[in-house]
Amino acid sequence: MLFRPCIDLHNGQVKQIVGSSITSENDKVVENFVSSYNAAHYAALFKEKQVSGGHVIMLGPGNEQAAKQALQAYPGGLQIGGGINSENAAAYLEVGASHVIVTSYIFHDGILDENRLRKITETVGKERLVIDLSCTYHDGKWVVATDRWTKRSNFEVNAANLAELAAYCDEFLIHAVDVEGKRNGIQEELVRHLAAHMPVTATYAGGIRSLEDIDLFRKLTNNNMCYTIGSALDLFGGDVSLTDVLAKENN
Repeated sequence: MLFRPCIDLHNGQVKQIVGSSITSENDKVVENFVSSYNAAHYAALFKEKQVSGGHVIMLGPGNEQAAKQALQAYPGGLQIGGGINSENAAAYLEVGASHVIVTSYIFHDGILDENRLRKITETVGKERLVIDLSCTYHDGKWVVATDRWTKRSNFEVNAANLAELAAYCDEFLIHAVDVEGKRNGIQEELVRHLAAHMPVTATYAGGIRSLEDIDLFRKLTNNNMCYTIGSALDLFGGDVSLTDVLAKENN
């Protein structure tokens, strides 16, 4: 199945927000949806639907308890990201995460820290590590955005760098920073770029707003990349039915 679910946590609640509205100085994010259900509710639903490979993302502090409850509700079915480092990664695996996801821990001060990359790979194992390459377009190239997408690194997302990082991880998670949460359609140029150079399993997140967008994504990637849907999914206040998405996947 190419569809993968997501559970985004902010201040302990399940939310869908515009990612680019997050800043380290100002916590007044743009919220598309705030759920009355907790993270464990959604994890149990995805387990019931037998949809695996999704991710729980902790957007800032105060989300650890909710995240662990979700992982415990669907052991082995969800990945975990947001504030993960070599010191706390094992604890999340122990409570049920299939993989841990890292971005800012290995990309800090605008550069890739190879020592930290090697350390966390040694800590959890290549087969349980996902690297988030949240992408933004700058000066004619795709670069990684870090620190809750508030800073651009100097790391270009190209064929050579993807191949280098793939030696350390099992999968990539790609957030299209410039369109994420806006429900304006996928970032087509980024999707084409990724599909042409992706060496391992990867999940794309950003802008999917309809079943037609799913068809376009699958065409552009030749069904070789996974995708997630956030604000547009009916579970999170949108118009795209999870039932219809799963029916499309099973056809």
